[in-house]
Amino acid sequence: MKLRIYIYLLFLTGLSYTSCRTEETEIIQAPEDETLVANSSIALLMQRTASNDGSKDNIVDKANCFDINFPYTVNANGQDVILYSTEDYAIIECVLDQSDADIDSVNIIFPISITKADFSETTITNTAELNSYANTCNGENVVDDDIECLDFQYPITASIFNSNNELLDTTNIDSDFQLYQFIADLDQNDIVTIDFPFSVVLSNDSEILINNLNELEFTIENAENMCDEDDDYDYNDDDCDDCTPVEIANLLTSCSNWEVNRLKRNNTDYDNVYDGYVFNFYLDGTLSVYWSGITVEGTWVANGTGNNLEVLIDVPSLPLCNNNWRLQEVKNCSINTELDFRVGNSDRLQYENNCN
Repeated sequence: MKLRIYIYLLFLTGLSYTSCRTEETEIIQAPEDETLVANSSIALLMQRTASNDGSKDNIVDKANCFDINFPYTVNANGQDVILYSTEDYAIIECVLDQSDADIDSVNIIFPISITKADFSETTITNTAELNSYANTCNGENVVDDDIECLDFQYPITASIFNSNNELLDTTNIDSDFQLYQFIADLDQNDIVTIDFPFSVVLSNDSEILINNLNELEFTIENAENMCDEDDDYDYNDDDCDDCTPVEIANLLTSCSNWEVNRLKRNNTDYDNVYDGYVFNFYLDGTLSVYWSGITVEGTWVANGTGNNLEVLIDVPSLPLCNNNWRLQEVKNCSINTELDFRVGNSDRLQYENNCN
């Protein structure tokens, strides 16, 4: 593999009639757009992209600059939950969503350990210590250093030459942790090149092939503000990242006899208004509602993507159901599947079905 760095080639030339040797130095210059310099703008951008994202567990710690290391235990609304991975945050959410009438609480069982943005770890023994660290984080949706809208695809290979000790090394970087530490350990005397090309993935799952540091800097700067980094504490606002109209249509039409579990309009509860009513959705965009020997017809259509997916429901005989509802989440907290729709903070419609 060709090393594209400034390489000092040291060689000894034997003289014909003496035992003395002379040392000569040749300098080979690599392209500047492949040479990584300590504390340069691209080095800092790479480190910010590789830093540890502390917002994934905001449902527990409400802190964006560190996360709690697994496993650990919390008490959510009086129920102990052991967390082994990020998937278990959904268990806490299910517990908190069981009722709208109670005051939700999540209490951590100490001691715990946390991993900060620079991947250093600290043991926390009580709430006061945790709050002390949380107070060092930026608040909800306040711009912070980490860049979450782009991910590196590993491995990445780097070659390093130190002009002080004349040591040459090649290293494979396999994770954000390794990349962060690699850049943190760079010395002003290090001459570093990255082995291109490699790929990065944007928040919309598109992949970009990077051929040099200039392209990488341009790509990171453009991607930095292209996504919602979800640095707020509202655990209910991002539950449909991967939802599509086709998936929701398949779910609505493949299961029959949906029931209204919760209904709120203009901050007034109507949970019991449609008790005994069954809703059936059809692929042609029509729906029917049956209760007490009566059947009425209506229409529905799904459009949008992810957390901006909406379902327009229009049943002239049932005006409380009619709205352009935004899909909040699809919940499977029990044997039932729940489709939770919202409009602002005042309107809510939740369909429930025991069909898997």
